[in-house]
Amino acid sequence: MTTKSDFDEQEWSRIVRAPFVAGMAITLADPGGPIEAAKEQMASLKTATNPPSREQLLTEVALDIQALTQQRHNPLKGFKPEAGTMPGDQVVEELRSVQELVTAKADPEEARAFGGWLVHAAQAAADAAKEGGFMGFGAEQVSQREKDMLERVRAAVSA
Repeated sequence: MTTKSDFDEQEWSRIVRAPFVAGMAITLADPGGPIEAAKEQMASLKTATNPPSREQLLTEVALDIQALTQQRHNPLKGFKPEAGTMPGDQVVEELRSVQELVTAKADPEEARAFGGWLVHAAQAAADAAKEGGFMGFGAEQVSQREKDMLERVRAAVSA
């Protein structure tokens, strides 16, 4: 059983923001308008506070996210893709790095569950808003760029 105490403060803050970074990957892959971005952020928040399984690590992360949001703190604090590079690449690299950190310290079942949760968060963001089209006509639920990013996220967090 892996808990918050198994990580230092910086590691833990990276783990806590990872579900939001996964959702951000989708937004960066195919930026829509402000309404689409808001829907994707809300889907990320919902997924981040309700993990798909009940491993101790996931539960503790979700509880910390709930506390941050109740206190109106930004869960993405400290993470900002650098200018001049592809933000999507930086987001995928951050997810890969966090997954490696979790894999190194958590038991294999919890590490797999954490990676699955990140994919679930990205998928929820992708499903949250239609992309393209005009006034809803001709829009697609998940664009090809979002599908491509989902595959990149999946590859980054697979053990």
